[in-house]
Amino acid sequence: MTPRPEPRWPASVALLVCVGLYIALPNRLVVGPRWLLPVLIALPLIPLSATRHRHPNESAWVRNLTLFLIGVITVANVTSMALLVHHLLVAHVSQGRYLIYSAVSVWLTNVIVYGLWLWEIDRGGPHLRAGGETTFPDIQFPQMENPQLAPKDWRPRFIDYLYTSFANGTSFAPADAMPLTLKAKTLFASESIVSLITIAVVAARAVNILK
Repeated sequence: MTPRPEPRWPASVALLVCVGLYIALPNRLVVGPRWLLPVLIALPLIPLSATRHRHPNESAWVRNLTLFLIGVITVANVTSMALLVHHLLVAHVSQGRYLIYSAVSVWLTNVIVYGLWLWEIDRGGPHLRAGGETTFPDIQFPQMENPQLAPKDWRPRFIDYLYTSFANGTSFAPADAMPLTLKAKTLFASESIVSLITIAVVAARAVNILK
């Protein structure tokens, strides 16, 4: 049985949530005009939304544009994290509440954006997985190792990659899904680094100065 096309809307909603979290950050953690990132993300989503599913015959520009959008949010979020750490270590900070809220926003964005990365890189992307491509997986899920635990035509969806990102960002290590290739391991490691800095350094410091 040929797998069904991969719906686009979960990833589009995830991108918009990332934009909302970025807008909620204080001005001191935003680089450039606050409207720039929402415009860079929202405008390309309009032509992308014209196709409701990811399918094997989609144009190369569709995936390239999607990767570009994810990359923009990744750079913006890492920059916000660096600015947050800078204000903690260099600037005089007397209010801890906004730091906690900002750390939560950065951490949530980190989980979502790496869920998108995993969704896009595993076996070449959702459009190839939708076509039943049999290339080697970048991430091994339990259902792949034990097919009796899932329906015959099972394949990972966006929510599976989002959960994997959440588990990795919380425990700083893979949970049920394991990275197999270098690019998957690089994504897992880089997400853990950002998550560790946000939780262990930023949040801990913010609690100490909370009034």
